[in-house]
Order: sequence, then structure tokens, then C-alpha cells
Amino acid sequence: MAVRRLLRGHLSREDVAPVVDSVADRYAFSDPTVEFLEADNWLSTPLVVDEQVFVKVISDQNSLVHALLTAGRNLGAFSSGTEGFFEHFGTPVEMAEHELDATRRMRELGIRAPEPLEAFEVNGYGVLVLEYLPEFRTLDELDPDAIAAHAPTLFASLATMHDNGLAHGDLREENVLVADGELYFIDATNVREGGIEDARAYDVACALGALAPLVGAGRAVEAALSAYSPDALLDAREFLDFVNIRPDHRFDAAAVKGEIEKAAS
Repeated sequence: MAVRRLLRGHLSREDVAPVVDSVADRYAFSDPTVEFLEADNWLSTPLVVDEQVFVKVISDQNSLVHALLTAGRNLGAFSSGTEGFFEHFGTPVEMAEHELDATRRMRELGIRAPEPLEAFEVNGYGVLVLEYLPEFRTLDELDPDAIAAHAPTLFASLATMHDNGLAHGDLREENVLVADGELYFIDATNVREGGIEDARAYDVACALGALAPLVGAGRAVEAALSAYSPDALLDAREFLDFVNIRPDHRFDAAAVKGEIEKAAS
């Protein structure tokens, strides 16, 4: 779809050349290779440079899309009877710096995430440099039984974030990586003061929406119950319809709601 292409705003090899040059200078790479990663990512152009570092290049268009998505998520919160809880960061480099800080915070909490190296600006682009995990797969590339086996860890990691005032904000299969049999999370965020309870419900709804098409609504809810109470899932239920209208989520919301209601009864 044209709208999806517009939102993605994928940069060309020529566009990112100054970024690659800067990364090469910083890390002493000579004649580095550049691999564009195929990802349904609207908030950056992801690259692997010299098969050693993972680089996210954030443009003004990505920043605009982030503002639109943030407004949409907060509108979903308003429609569910709560205040908005996500914040937009005004420039591409601010977005990169924020993700760097959130990734550091995840690792401090014992949650696996690629090591955050640095964030800086090149020609108006925000640049985030992370550890590269070779031979990783995204969660949806596993078979259903393997996904179901990882699902309790996914929810336990989310619960650890939430218990410490951190949220994910964009939990979907492509933001959960599997390397050496372990889950790694990318793209975490902070929330407005006092907003963690609502952000938790939104995150859990996103996780259920991501898992349900892969393992079924029943197994997804069962995994969520390993880390969250039935009442927390009832809170998440209020966000399911909103999550389901996002173009990167497609699941049977009625089936997930039914499983939550059975668990809560």
C-alpha cells in the first residue's frame, strides 16, 4: 500500500552513506560492508555495518511518523477512558538518545537487549548504534511450539519492565529477537509520570495481539497469566480493539477477549 510505503520512509544507500562513513570512522572499519535489514519498521532504517554493529538511522519522516503513532496510541488511551501515557521526542537524534537510554535501562533490569553503544547526529539524522546479534531470528520466524515455549519469558520480561516504570510501547514480533535460544528486546520506551499502569495494559494487549495469530488465543492468554493477574488482563482487554486497528497487528480480538473472560471468571 502507498500509505505503508510512505510511513516506512526507507532510506536509500546514498542517503545513509554519510552515516556509514561516520560509523566507520568511529569504529575504525575500513571499507565496511552495509546490509539493509528487511523489517516492517516505520521508525528507522535498520542497517548492519561491517557485520559488527547494528545501526538504526532515524529521519525527520520517521520522527513525524513517531509523532503520529504516539498521538494514535494516546487517542486509544483516551478512547479506553484513560489519559495518554506515551511521549513524542521532537527530533531524530532525541529519538535515538531516548532509545539508547531505554535499552540501557532494560539491561540494568536484567532483561536481554543488544548492548547499546552510542547515539549521535549526522546530517540531521539520528543514529543509534547497538551490538549486532549474528544469526538472530524474529519471534514470528519460529515454529508455533517454540514461540509458545518463549511466551512466558516474553511476558515475564514485560512485567519486569512495568514493575520498574519502563514500557515497551511497540511490542510486536519484529521487536523480539531470538539468538542462541534467548529472547532479546529492542525499541523500549519510557512513559509519562503516572502512566505506567495504562502503558502496562497497552503493552499486554500488544503482546497478546502479536502472539495470538502465531500460537492461538488460548495459549497466548495462558502465557500472559504466568506473569499477570486476571485483573491485569481485563485491563489489557480494553485496548485490544484499538491495537487491532493498527496496520502491523491482525488478530481475532473477540477470541482473545473470550479467553481473558474465561480466565477471569
